[in-house]
Amino acid sequence: MLDLNYVRENIDKVREALNARRADTTALDDFTRADEERRRVIAESDQLNAQRNASSREIGALMKEGKKEEAEARRAQVAGLKDRISELDQLREQTETRMRDLLSTLPNIPHATVPVGADESDNVEVRRWGTAPEFAFEPRDHMDLGTALGILDLERATKIASARFAILNGAGARLERALVNFMLDVQTREHGYLETLPPFIVNRGSLFGTAQLPKFEADLFKLEDPRELFLIPTAEVPVTNYHREEILDASQLPIRWAAYTPCFRSEAGSYGRDTRGVIRQHQFEKVELVKYSLPENSYEELESLTRDAEMILQKLGLHYRVVALSTADLGFGSAKTYDIEVWLPSQNTFREISSCSNYEAFQARRAQIRFRRGGGAKPEFVHTLNGSALAVGRTWIAVLENYQQEDGSVIVPEALRPYVGVDRIDKIFQD
Repeated sequence: MLDLNYVRENIDKVREALNARRADTTALDDFTRADEERRRVIAESDQLNAQRNASSREIGALMKEGKKEEAEARRAQVAGLKDRISELDQLREQTETRMRDLLSTLPNIPHATVPVGADESDNVEVRRWGTAPEFAFEPRDHMDLGTALGILDLERATKIASARFAILNGAGARLERALVNFMLDVQTREHGYLETLPPFIVNRGSLFGTAQLPKFEADLFKLEDPRELFLIPTAEVPVTNYHREEILDASQLPIRWAAYTPCFRSEAGSYGRDTRGVIRQHQFEKVELVKYSLPENSYEELESLTRDAEMILQKLGLHYRVVALSTADLGFGSAKTYDIEVWLPSQNTFREISSCSNYEAFQARRAQIRFRRGGGAKPEFVHTLNGSALAVGRTWIAVLENYQQEDGSVIVPEALRPYVGVDRIDKIFQD
């Protein structure tokens, strides 16, 4: 959430930022009107309080002079003022609540280094790593490969659940598990992250803290439960909320978490896109990196977080590129995002496999995650960051497609062989 005082005092800058994001400014217009009402209410309340204080002094003087009847009449007037002041106080609280509610619907302000754009075509490629594999045959997509190997079953998954679910069998399931363990080992043993295994179900407060609510409730799976619980759309939600409503010591920062979780999304706005295979599923797995940072260090932490995610692809030998998202393509709460896109031979293009973002104080302000510097300093909001390292299902796809052989088998990348137990996946390996 944006800072209320900042928005009030920099309304034109905020409007310019929203326009750069191609965001609806209706809420900002409503905020401005509510702020004008708040100022009017405060002015009237201050004036009436001044009158009440003056009248109270006059009542005291009248009582000393023995003018009891006049004093009582003035007391009646003061009582009327008190009732009106009470009404104004309630109106002020209602208006400020309205302003905070409006702020909760406004996206974050892009960082100055974010490229301004009209849509995703204005995203800027930052770097590439590796080269695309060359095949002496027409490469197949992951669905054809997985189905032929017997490791991917979408038909029965649809029977059991619905469309956009998948079953992985044998080597397919083992490869998925191997990727999870490999990703966690790299991040915890080599990059200094602390592994955590959070709940896969969260409450409304947690989703508000990371800005999925109230705007994106249609994208969530909500349980039929009076406690208003939801399946998590990403580990970002429970892990970022770990220190919700707490004040940390500055010496604790940065805090670096790595978490494996399944993720659940309704994909309400994506029907018709990526319907073939397992690129866009209702249930998928990720290893997520989450950081709490000092504000002055958060952009250095964003760069290192992105490099930590990239390292997984480098160790797997997968061709990828890093893209800086433009203002029009930023996520709702992000101030700056790098997308990492892996090469998929069947599509002859790069596809997103990770988004690494700095939310600055946007999430921390919603979740009330603060820190205190030494010397009794006033608490400040931490900066929160997160990124996938990586989306496991899409990494599974990339391994199958980039390491496929003409006979339909798949070579296991060297880094994964200790986890998978073989160097090649073929139809026989189904234990």
